Amino acid sequence: MSGSGTTAHDGDPLQTAVWRLRSRGCWTDAAALLEPHATAPAGALQRTALLTERCVYTESGWAEADEALRGAEAVARSDEERGAAACERGYLAYASTLFGVRDRADEARSAFGRAAALTAPEGSGRPLLDFRRGLFAENVADAPQAARAAYRRAHEGAAAHGDLLLLSFTWRHLAGLALREGELAQARQGFTESLRIREELGYLIGTAPALASLADTEEEPVSTRLRTEAARLVRLLGVPTWLVTHLGAVPPPSPAT
Repeated sequence: MSGSGTTAHDGDPLQTAVWRLRSRGCWTDAAALLEPHATAPAGALQRTALLTERCVYTESGWAEADEALRGAEAVARSDEERGAAACERGYLAYASTLFGVRDRADEARSAFGRAAALTAPEGSGRPLLDFRRGLFAENVADAPQAARAAYRRAHEGAAAHGDLLLLSFTWRHLAGLALREGELAQARQGFTESLRIREELGYLIGTAPALASLADTEEEPVSTRLRTEAARLVRLLGVPTWLVTHLGAVPPPSPAT
């Protein structure tokens, strides 16, 4: 998942509207609001990020995201803009590989390398790039140690830049690695922080995954309660599609008596 994006706290009416739609899974409507700004690098890049996030949550819409990405690459002028576009290409190629749509691992690796060369080490886009390189290391390259190092760099960078949404992702993925290694208390702390941030930001589409992850660290009856709430949100929103199987065994809530 991309951890970057504008939230409702930014004050810009357009960005507030985009955030409210995005956070509820209305990516097509959010992208439509940015259509008039798609000839500018920032607008084109944000529209690409929205449509890529839709791919990640729905496992669909790949062609439209690729088209938006080409548009963002075409209008990028500075190294920073070209680096950000390369980061989006790497992430879209990574997601396509992860979900088995098409193997684009070499494309993702190359794009992330290009983004690293173009993005300043202290730049605002560096934490997101580090996070996405961590995703690739963990889930495609099967290199958990490299992933942890990248997540930690992203975590520190997100904190320095005040990117709370990205922090929710770095907390979550560092916790996931801790859980794999049997560090239950550390995992529980990370998943709890991730859930707290997402609830405070109103990032509704990210709440179900956070609840489900936290449930994996809790004992009964708390675990079932968390997974039941996650399942309720997935049924309400219809996303993320990849969480449906994981929550399939959760019974529906008992009717009120």
